[in-house]
Amino acid sequence: MSKAARSLYIFAIYLIVIGLGFLVFPNIVLRLFGFPETTEPWIRVMAMLLLFLAYYYIHASRNELTEFIRITAYARGSVILFFGGFVLLGFAQPMLLLFAAVDLLAAIWTWLSLR
Repeated sequence: MSKAARSLYIFAIYLIVIGLGFLVFPNIVLRLFGFPETTEPWIRVMAMLLLFLAYYYIHASRNELTEFIRITAYARGSVILFFGGFVLLGFAQPMLLLFAAVDLLAAIWTWLSLR
């Protein structure tokens, strides 16, 4: 497995961990990060999407799909812009930026590994 593929594979494991956490124990995870509890289904919908992304990322990394790996780096790197906007507009608490920072660092790792 190339360095870039490995970076995406490890990021997929991160997505599985947080995806399962939000799917099975959403309010525990929310409280852990200082967010209010919820009874809305959207947190579990988001968790499902994280798990689907993890599935795609594992497949792409195992098959060395370099172009897909490359575009994930750009998309994951943009998360900080969206989450930063959400925080600036008052839609979310600043703690959300912690998740964006993980995405950004992982995207930089993948991008540097592709060079």
